[in-house]
Amino acid sequence: MDGASLRAVGWARSLPLHSEVKAARDWAREHLETLGWTTTAPETADAVILAVSELVTNAHLHAHSSAQLVLTWDQKCLHLAVHDASPELPTPRRPGDEQTGGRGMLLLDALADRWEARPCPHGKTVIACFTPHRGSEDGRDLPAK
Repeated sequence: MDGASLRAVGWARSLPLHSEVKAARDWAREHLETLGWTTTAPETADAVILAVSELVTNAHLHAHSSAQLVLTWDQKCLHLAVHDASPELPTPRRPGDEQTGGRGMLLLDALADRWEARPCPHGKTVIACFTPHRGSEDGRDLPAK
């Protein structure tokens, strides 16, 4: 290492299968407020909250699983990770005009700076990265908290 230390802050929450997705959104918003994002980068905060909603919904609806939700801020990127019990990795697909679903991963493509899905023991984890300058009005990074 170059002598620089990595400073990160993180939070984790387990959301049982029958819990409301609103609880995940409210929880995420509360932690984004502690980072100052809801006032200094509101568009990015909204994108994170929408991604949380989509990924937790996918865990409950498609994986029939509880969701393990983790937010980690490393001063450069907010990492949003959602783990569920399904080994099937998500892939963006073109939904039909008559379908009510199938747009979630396309939505994540549009919201996050990048995302990936990783297989892991007992399921998979979807990880998305959000940088604060995406939604801030002046384009500058947010100050470290």
